This record gives sequence, C-alpha cells and structure tokens, in this order.
Amino acid sequence: IGTIELLSTRPISDLAIIMGKYLACVTLVLLALLPTIIYYYSVNKLGNPPGNIDTGAMLGSYFGLLLLGFCYAAIGIWVSSLTENQIVALLLTMALCFTFYEIIGLVGDIKALDKIGKSLEWFGLNYHYRSISRGMLDSRDIIYFMSFSALFIWLTKLNLQRRKI
Repeated sequence: IGTIELLSTRPISDLAIIMGKYLACVTLVLLALLPTIIYYYSVNKLGNPPGNIDTGAMLGSYFGLLLLGFCYAAIGIWVSSLTENQIVALLLTMALCFTFYEIIGLVGDIKALDKIGKSLEWFGLNYHYRSISRGMLDSRDIIYFMSFSALFIWLTKLNLQRRKI
C-alpha cells in the first residue's frame, strides 16, 4: 500500500498533503544549499584583498537558487502525481525542468521568431534567475517564481481530485 492511500484515509485535505510534501522538498533544497555557504566564506576571506567579492550578486544567486528549487519541487510533485512509477517521474521531471530552464530560453535566439521569441524567452526560468542572480531583486521575478510554483501545486491538486472521481 502506498503512502497516498494511507494519507487519503485520514481527515487531511489534498492541499495539506501536497503542501506537506512540497515543504519537505523545499526544506531539502535549503539543506542542500546551506553547506555551500562555506565557499562564499572561503572566497571572501582568501580573496586578494580580503572581502573582494560581490556580496549582492552572491546573495541574489543563493536566493535565485532557492526560488529555482521551489519551482523544481513543484514540477516534481506534479509529475509524481501523474505516474506511479518513480523512474518515469524522475525522467519526466528532469525533462520538464530542463525545458523550462533552458529550452524556452533558447527560443529567444531563433532568428525566425525574432519578435515573438524574445517574448517567449520571458516564460523561461533561466531569464528570471539571471535577473535575480545579478543582485537586483525585482518583484516581477519573485512573483513569477511564486506563481510558477503555485501553478504546479494547483495542477497537482487537480490531478489528485481527478483520481478520486
């Protein structure tokens, strides 16, 4: 018996189950990023002169990576709600994350799609991550990442409701 069947028998809403799994994934992303702070500290102290590092860009990059992790976690949870096979879910999640990060951004470079390509590039995760990683926090980028994550959480909720019917 899977955990979803066990959780479905409890008086817990679908959204609570989804958010619990999502927050666990986000916590894992945060815990994976924490040890890398030692690199920032090392470069900061060992640079010539010490402290010769762009702290704003570094903090922006960390914040952007955290937001990317939010989006990737939401995509992964949605894909895992589509299939019961974990390997298929992993491969599909990797393909979708790559598509949203890299492929959509490459559309902007296609000469035949000159006008619309640049507009489509805006929908890629890489476009917004690059903006944040420069150290400039723009509310449009933060809203984009949060909306992107919310969309996939909502799609997961719809898929779980569809399964119950």
